[in-house]
Amino acid sequence: MIWKPNTTVAAVIEKDGRFLMVEEETADGIRINQPAGHLEDGETLFDAVRRETMEETAYEFTPKQLLGVYHWQRTDRDITYLRFAFIGELGQHHVGKSLDKGIIRAVWMNLKELKSSQAVHRSPQVLKCVEDYLSGEAFPLSVLTHL
Repeated sequence: MIWKPNTTVAAVIEKDGRFLMVEEETADGIRINQPAGHLEDGETLFDAVRRETMEETAYEFTPKQLLGVYHWQRTDRDITYLRFAFIGELGQHHVGKSLDKGIIRAVWMNLKELKSSQAVHRSPQVLKCVEDYLSGEAFPLSVLTHL
C-alpha cells in the first residue's frame, strides 16, 4: 500500500475582527473549523477552496493569497493532512442555500472565542491558521503552480 497524505484546503476569512467558521458533525462530535475540505480529482487548489467555502458557508470566496501550508500528522488515526490555507475576498452570501452534509452552521467568531473553544477545534491547524493570519503571514498565489 502506498502512503499518501490527505490534501486539504481552508479559507481564513476575517471581517471586523471576527472569523468565518463552521460547526460540523464529525466522528469526534461537533467540531469547529474554517471552511475547509479535501481537494477533489481534477480541481485546482483555488477551485477547491472556492467550492468548499460555498458548500459549507453559502458564501462566495475568491482566494487572493496563500496563508501557508500546514502539515499535521494525526497519530491516533494514522492519518496525515497537508492543508493549503488561503486568504481572500468574501463575496455574495447565498441566503437559504443548503449547506454541505454534516455542517450545522456557519458562525462568526472572534479570537477570544476561538481560543476558548480549542478543545472542540477540528485540528490544531484551526487556531494556528488564525494566529498566522493575525501575524501578517501571506504569500502570493504565484508560489503555487498548477500544471
